[in-house]
Formats: sequence, structure tokens, C-alpha cells
Amino acid sequence: MSDSTRVAVVGGARTPFVKAGTKFRKHRALDLAVHSVNGALDKLDVDPNIVDTLVFGIVVVDARVPHLAREVNFSSKLPVSTRSLTITDNCITSASGVELVVDSIMAGRAEVGMAGGVESMSNPSVLVSEKASRIFLDAAGAKSLGDRLKLLAKLRPKDLAPTAPGVEEPSTGLSMGEHTELMVKEWKISRAEQDEIAYRSHMNAAAATEDGRLKAEIVPLDGLDYDPIIRPDTSMEQLAKLKPVFDPTPTGTLTAGNSSPLTDGAASVVLMAEARARVEGVEPLAFIKDMEFVGIDPADGLLMGPGVAVPRLLRRNGLELDDVDIVEMHEAFGGQVASNLAAWEQGWKEPPIGKLDRTKLNPLGSSISVGHPFAATGARIITTLANEMARRDVRYGLVSICGAGATAAALILERN
Repeated sequence: MSDSTRVAVVGGARTPFVKAGTKFRKHRALDLAVHSVNGALDKLDVDPNIVDTLVFGIVVVDARVPHLAREVNFSSKLPVSTRSLTITDNCITSASGVELVVDSIMAGRAEVGMAGGVESMSNPSVLVSEKASRIFLDAAGAKSLGDRLKLLAKLRPKDLAPTAPGVEEPSTGLSMGEHTELMVKEWKISRAEQDEIAYRSHMNAAAATEDGRLKAEIVPLDGLDYDPIIRPDTSMEQLAKLKPVFDPTPTGTLTAGNSSPLTDGAASVVLMAEARARVEGVEPLAFIKDMEFVGIDPADGLLMGPGVAVPRLLRRNGLELDDVDIVEMHEAFGGQVASNLAAWEQGWKEPPIGKLDRTKLNPLGSSISVGHPFAATGARIITTLANEMARRDVRYGLVSICGAGATAAALILERN
């Protein structure tokens, strides 16, 4: 990326992240998204009228709101003139949104943009069977009441059974958890290592909540100003007692404790051209130095994309893993984190980049403890990293996000 138009992360905001089906079950995805967008504008005291573009994403798409970003635009403080784009890219959705905003700013089409994502796993679009859908559609187009009734008479009670969105990969028929069980067996990752990653995530997130670092990102909603998924009282002993959920055989190692939960929440991040940030009197937290997005074969490990994206990104920028001060790595599963760290150390489809100092990894916790609303995670991670880099005044930060569909995103943030 050229230094001629550097793009600054100036801040972000999010809702609390909560387990699906609990505290936010009455809120639609649109409600949560608007709350995070307005919260970011308010926290940063940014005039909504200067925002040129909004890229907002969702994975569990609400069929009633097909162009979510534009409806966020209409329902938030943003002016109707803001260009809005809805995207869906699984777990890397809002990282891809950041890419689109950065590209627009660097091309000179925008100076200020917002990217983010949302999930309301509590309120998915519920479907009926293919047979029922076909009959309803044909009946709607029937020429007479008699024809309509004949079609509807073909329905049976079982045809009307609701179907919620599944978590299986359409291309493989396996869930992300089942794929990760295959990965940890391939990489010989122990249950203890996965539980240790989960334990450290909860401890770091609990400490960052207690000292206010995580709360600083949150716009309270319904009186909640923290992430209730965090378990400050958990222990390695408690985690070890949990039963595997994706492979119930004696070889299974992924549990509810070392996996990220289904989560409701939204996050937004604000980006500005460096020159525009100066004009607005906004102090950048960090700059987007470079990004890498990859796709791999699911058969090689569905969530192993960071094993390719991160080495490739560091090498292109002449950096070593040791040069990075903070690594924010999405924790879909403890086993996914451990497998990709092993790929970095041993080399996989890219040359090895070394062993990561674990004290640099997710110092404020990550998705296992905080939660993982699929489309919101990228914006949450980038905001968390930029804030922590500014607090510590460090040079380089690294974002690593695996994605369903065998994708990954990696970003380098820089302060200088």
C-alpha cells in the first residue's frame, strides 16, 4: 500500500456481545447495527455528515432487510447521501468491509468511512421446506381461488416444520467445529493446549473489563455495559470437565469451553484519510499498513487460512513475527488458534515465520471469551488492537482472522 494516502483507524464502538437467545433476543440485527454506528459517531464526536461511505455486513442474513447497510444508513445519524454497501463474507466480513473503505479512501473517492458488521443469531429468518415454499409461490400466482386451494391441499403438516439457518459448510456438509476436530488431529493439538488458550482468553478479557479497556469500546444497551460471556471464575480444572461436542468419541477435544459461542452483537470502526483526520482534529490510533485476504481448499483445513495469509503479509512488508508487538487473533476455537500458530512456527504452505511469544497474543481476550457475532468480529478486533496499540504506544499490530468457507484475513496496523 502506498504511503501517499495513509488510512487511519480513528476509533470504533460496539454493543456488548451476548450469547444468542439471551439478553438481546428482542433486538433485530438492524437495531444492533444502528446502535453500534451511532455509538461510534458519538464516542468519537464525528460529524455524521462527513462520512462518505458505510460498508456493513451480516452473515445470518435477515431476508426482511436485504440491503442492511442502506437501512442502517436511514435509521442511524448518517445522512442519506452516505454511500452504503451490504456485504457478507463469513467471519471476515467486517475485515473485508475495512478493505473496501480503505481502497475507496486511497483511490480518492472517499475521505471518511465506516465499516462494521452485525449478527442477531436470536432472530434468524426461519424457512419452511422446499416443497412448502414451492407450493406457496405457485399458489400466489394461481389464476383462481380453486387452483390456489388445490395447490394448498397438497401441504402436509411436516412440510410446514420451520428450518433455522444451519451451521454446516454447504460445500462439505460439516460444521466449523467438525472441521476443526480434523485440524487438531492433523496438527496433533492436545485438549490441554486448547483449554489453556480458552482460559487465557477469559482471564485477559476479565482483566480488561475490570480495568475499563474493553468497556471503553462498548456502547451500553439495555443497561448492559460489558460482555457477559466472559467467565472470570473459570479454571483449567473446570474446562477439563466439559464433554466434547463435535466429536463425542474418546478422540474428541473441542468443547463448549474452548469454542466461541453463538453470539448477538454489532461493531463499527471509523477510518479516515490521514490528511482529513488532521483537518477534523482527530488523533489516529493507528494506520492500516497492509492487508492480505486468502482462500484455501477446505480439505486442507477449513480454518487454516491464517497459516497462509499472515506469513505472506509479513514477508511482503519485510517484517518478522518478532517485529509485531501485539497479535489479535480471532478465536473461533482454541484448536484453530493452536493449529495456525503451529503452521506459523513449522511452516505449511508458506515458509515458517517463527514461534509467537504468547504474551503478545490477545492481551484483552478474544472471541472465546468476548463472543463472536460472525460479521462483527473483524471490526471488534481492529478497534481493540488500535486502542491497545495507542495505549502502549507500540509500532506494529497484527490482525489474524480465519473464516468459514476456508478464507482468512490478515492486517498490519502501524503507529509511527
